This record gives sequence, structure tokens and C-alpha cells, in this order.
Amino acid sequence: MTDFATATGIGSWPGTSAREAAEVVVGELHRLPHLVELPARGVGADLIGRAAAFLVDIALDTVPRGYRIAQGRRSATRRAISLLDEDLDALEEAWEKAGLRGGDRVVKIQAPGPVTLAANLELGGGHRAITDRGAVRDLTASLAEGVAVHRAALARRLGSPVVVQFDEPSLPAALAGRLTGVSSLNPVHPVDEAVVTALLDECVEVVGGEVALHCCEADVPWKILQRSAIGAVSVDIGVLTPADLDGIGEFVESDRTVLLGAVPTVAPDARPSAEQVAASVAAVTDRLGFSRDVLRRRIGVTPGCGLAGATQAWARSAIELAQRAADGLAEDPEAV
Repeated sequence: MTDFATATGIGSWPGTSAREAAEVVVGELHRLPHLVELPARGVGADLIGRAAAFLVDIALDTVPRGYRIAQGRRSATRRAISLLDEDLDALEEAWEKAGLRGGDRVVKIQAPGPVTLAANLELGGGHRAITDRGAVRDLTASLAEGVAVHRAALARRLGSPVVVQFDEPSLPAALAGRLTGVSSLNPVHPVDEAVVTALLDECVEVVGGEVALHCCEADVPWKILQRSAIGAVSVDIGVLTPADLDGIGEFVESDRTVLLGAVPTVAPDARPSAEQVAASVAAVTDRLGFSRDVLRRRIGVTPGCGLAGATQAWARSAIELAQRAADGLAEDPEAV
């Protein structure tokens, strides 16, 4: 059984209060709580802006379309570092309040993956960083080093193990050549599969420990992930295709973990029960012909994607449902 074979959140959370979010997550997720992201706080708090707090010797600044690689210590970088510090303080406070220091509960942190980061950052001339091999290489090395430092620092603060999730929502589009350029005369060519594998493997090697990749978009590149050193993959159960099922099967057969996003990200008209969530997860492994025991060893349960668009009440309910479903599958997978 791996650290990811349980319930957890994806990353983003509604609202702007780091303290309230940390208390809810630590209280509801009793095996794998996560350091939340609060994008409603604005610059430096979203997935890409947050990277400014991780990158070593690379600064980010804002531009009309998002973020750009910049020289010097820009305001976007300073703000990202300040917000991350606020989140770390809130998590440590909730950790201490719950009496978890020195315990065996693992914590998950998130960062943009190398492909998504390069796809969403601009170079000085406005082109995507992913169009420049040197920039991609530098960004990946900087990101991996920074996340490794962040992981180690949080582990010391909490006295608990820390695992890492790289978010790669742009990975399918980058591989398929669907990213747009600054004009029709400047297309963004598909990223080579071997390059993607090398980038992911570099991040896994430098960061250390268990590393997951999250992608809630369609066309998850299972063949690439199968060849990579990634130990767990997190997907949205609502976008799975027959090809995804084959990929999940091969990934689990290689003794790695798949986290299935089986809880709605916004409140549905009819709230599902934990038993219904568990049944939807078990239906996936049943279709693949696995024994039910795989549910407790190699399958995790999450919301479909981040919860930034949910209400505070539903965000709490979503991770509570995920945890109760995972607990039921762990205790008696045959009963689902």
C-alpha cells in the first residue's frame, strides 16, 4: 500500500482564509491532507503563480495573459512567497492543534508540472516558454530543486512525511500540438514524448519520495506515464474513455497507484452517499478484472478536480465523502 492509496484533495480550495482551509483539510482527511491553494487571493495564489515561490533563481512577473519569466525579484514572486508562507503557517498551526507532530500522517503538496509550467509562462517576446528548449530545461531544473527544498522544509516543520503532486492539466494539449502561439504564423509544435518523460523523471529524481501526477483533462498520456518514474496518477473519473481504462489497468499492474476523482467538484442537485462514491470507484477496477483487494492497495479517491469553484460547504463535504468512501474500500472492499 502506498501513501496515495487513500483519500485526498486535489489542491485548490474556495475562499481566501488559509487558516480555515487548513483546519478543514486536517480535520477531514485523516491519512493524506494537503496544503491547499487559494486562487481567489489573486496573483501568486493560482497554480502557475504559486510556482514563483518554488523556482530557484528564476523570477516571474505578471502580463495581461498571465505570467512571464522576468529578471530580478519581481512583485509577483514576492507575493507568491508571502502567500505560501501564510499557507505553511496555517497548516503548521492546524497540525499542532490536532496533535499530529511526529505522527505517521503524511502530507501532500502540489506544484505545476514542468510541461504545464512551461506551457503557461511567457518568454520576453511573448512566446510560450515551451517553445524554447533551453527555457524548458532551466525551468524544470529550477522547479525540481525548489519543490525539493519546499518538501524538506515542510517535513521539518510538521515532523511528518511529505509527498508531492505535480499538476499537468496542459500535458495532453502540449503533446497533441493544441497550444496556441502568439499568432497563426508562430505555431506551438507538439512536445516530443521522450522529452516529456525525461522532464518528469528529472522532477521525480530531484524531489525524492513518492510523486504523483494529476491531470483531470481528457487524453491522459498513459503510455508516457507508464514509461516514467511517476508513482501515482490522479484522474477525473468523469472523463474516462476505454483507452483510459486500458491505461489505468497497465499502470496498476505495474504496482503503481491511480487516484480516481469520483466526487463532484461543485454541489450536485442530489448529494451522493459515500457508498455511491465507493461503488463508482469499484466499478472501474471491476471492469478491468482486478480483485477487489486492489482497491485498498493501489486506488485512491479524490474530488474530480480542484475545488476552487465550490462553495465552502461543498468543499468540506467533497473531501469528507472522499475520505468515507476510501475508508469503506479499505475496510471491506467486497462489501461495496
